[in-house]
Amino acid sequence: MDSPGNSRGHLHHVELYVSNLERSLEFWEWFLLHLGYVEYQRWEEGASYLLGDTYIVFVQAESRYLEPPYHRCRPGLNHLAFHAASPDDVDEMKRHLDARNVPLLYDERYPHAGGPEYYALFFEDPDRIKVEFVAP
Repeated sequence: MDSPGNSRGHLHHVELYVSNLERSLEFWEWFLLHLGYVEYQRWEEGASYLLGDTYIVFVQAESRYLEPPYHRCRPGLNHLAFHAASPDDVDEMKRHLDARNVPLLYDERYPHAGGPEYYALFFEDPDRIKVEFVAP
């Protein structure tokens, strides 16, 4: 276990290139702000959000790189998983996602799609990147 103040090995940032920045920020901003992130940086081609020492960056991909479209089963990023505070927090997030018509994954097995002892919600961002919100 690391000592207090030692961030060695902790995730510093994640940078995602997206097909439509406006659409992606509409999705990600409400989710990240709900989790306690704050807007960190914004520029014409991107934006980032910060929580503690970790930030997530979204950048508009150049049109020449949009084909083939992203798919989580190809080599590369499969999904991003975020901690929830509790099972109730996961349930509340599901209500928010349902109200926003966000595509849910494995909904027929909610909340135990990851196994009987695993309480989580799985959904997709506008580029179909899988996002997981998991209770302790």
